[in-house]
Amino acid sequence: MGSSSNQVSAELRPVGNASVDAKMFAMAFDASPTPMVVTDPRLADNPIVWVNDAFLTLTGYARAELQGRNCRLLQGPDSDRRSIDAIRDALRRQAPVEVELCNYRKDGSAFWNAMTISPVRNDAGELVYYYAAQADMTEKHALELALQGTNDELERQVHEQTADLRAALEEKTALLHEVDHRVKNNLQVISSLVLLKARRTPQGEARDALQGMAERIGALSMVHRMLYSAGDVTRFNLEEFADDFMSDLTAGIDPARTAVTAEVDPISLPAAIAAPLALMLHELATNAVRHAFPNDREGRVGISARRCETGLRLLIEDDGIGRNAATPNPAGFGCSLVEMVVKQLRGVITWHESGPGTRVEIVIPLHSESPGPGTSAPREATLGQAG
Repeated sequence: MGSSSNQVSAELRPVGNASVDAKMFAMAFDASPTPMVVTDPRLADNPIVWVNDAFLTLTGYARAELQGRNCRLLQGPDSDRRSIDAIRDALRRQAPVEVELCNYRKDGSAFWNAMTISPVRNDAGELVYYYAAQADMTEKHALELALQGTNDELERQVHEQTADLRAALEEKTALLHEVDHRVKNNLQVISSLVLLKARRTPQGEARDALQGMAERIGALSMVHRMLYSAGDVTRFNLEEFADDFMSDLTAGIDPARTAVTAEVDPISLPAAIAAPLALMLHELATNAVRHAFPNDREGRVGISARRCETGLRLLIEDDGIGRNAATPNPAGFGCSLVEMVVKQLRGVITWHESGPGTRVEIVIPLHSESPGPGTSAPREATLGQAG
């Protein structure tokens, strides 16, 4: 292949009329560590006419075995047809092309070959050769396969851990549902016992206290019933609770005499504050309905719950006779219970009594769903102190 290399070198003049010694040109190409091959498209089947030593090392062939052969002798069963078609299309158009292709050495071992094929033209612009530089990318592909295997293993582990976490979450959710179900049932039993005791107690403060206690327990039971039936046991829908609560609150009330309205945003709240909110809302709304309009006095009670900049804003107002006139002891158990709950929730309560009736405004922060250090969870503390 020596004469061929000199002929190729002679035709590959790098600069116009500048003459380059053919032997020196061939030596420079042959000494390059980059595998190179030159083919002649002017001959039948575009055969190999020159290769350097690096190409022989890469493929394992001898020069005599490559002389006059087409480069497709390096192709095999795993050579990508799309890459082969890309090469053929570029050769047909006499255009350069870059591809990565699985090739095979003389001993049958596969290697990944990144090749850049360029057409070579003479001074007249005629195509005389194709020149291809090669690069062995086998190690790169092996690293990619290893990385893919690592990624697949990581995905498998993540999938398994996700499945374990999902199973644990489902188990926890089922447990919380069961807890809420049992608490609801127990509260209903307790409420029934308290009501039974109230019916057997003569009229007076003791009976009123028992009746009030049974109703408070009923409000708590309603909360746990909603948590039990909800899909997410960690959240509490205030609007849904308000709908059920309004049905109980207005039962037996003449709407022509006492108009009760509620405007509650569809707010999803942490389940931990559900019971305290239920107690607070029950206490304030029930007191307004029962005590603000004595002697068949007509009036209205308004309940609203809205989101505000600092959290949740509750407003219960009526146009009745006012808190001081409605109850002989305005700072009694009900008000103490409300203020205790507001404190547990780190809220602020404001009583407005300058106009007709009573207006109480409560703002509860929602930026943190967990109690601070040294503070019991609102749900547990309120239940314990209200029981």
